Amino acid sequence: MRAADIMSTDVVTIDRLASIFTAAQLMKQQQVRALIVPPASERDAYGIITATDISRSVADGKNPKVTYVCQVMTEPCIVVNPDLAVEHIAKLFARAKIRIAPVIQGQLLGIISLNDLLTKTDCLSKISADSTPQEKAELTELFGAEISEIDPDKLCENWCSG
Repeated sequence: MRAADIMSTDVVTIDRLASIFTAAQLMKQQQVRALIVPPASERDAYGIITATDISRSVADGKNPKVTYVCQVMTEPCIVVNPDLAVEHIAKLFARAKIRIAPVIQGQLLGIISLNDLLTKTDCLSKISADSTPQEKAELTELFGAEISEIDPDKLCENWCSG
C-alpha cells in the first residue's frame, strides 16, 4: 500500500500572511488540525501550520490577531511522495516526530496523517511477538510508549489525538 492509496485529498490551505487567529478559525470550521501553506513563489517550499504551532505561539505570549502564519509555521515541511510505502511513512513519522505531512509530487496532491496510517492500513495487524528489537523500537517511538506485550487491539484503546 502506498501514500496515494490512503491520503486525504480534501486539503485545506491558508495564505502565509493570514493571522494565526484566522488559521485557528479555519481549522475549527473545517474540523482539521493542520493547514498546508502553499509556496509564495517558485523558490519557496510548502509549509504547514498545526494546532500545536498555534497553541505554542499563544502560550509564548504572541497575539493571535497580529501574528502571521509565516511566523509560526514549519517551512519547509516534510513531504511525502505519493508512491512511498506506508511502512516507510510510519518510520518517517516516528523519526521526524510528526503526525501529518502533505503528499506532493510537483504539486499538492493530498495530506496523510498518523490517523490515516492507523485506520486505512493493516499496519497494526503486522505487529507480533516475533517482531525484531528494531521493529519494536520503531513502534515504541511511533506510539510514544514502551510496548512490552504487543497487542494491536489494546494498543489503540487509549489513543488520543494531539
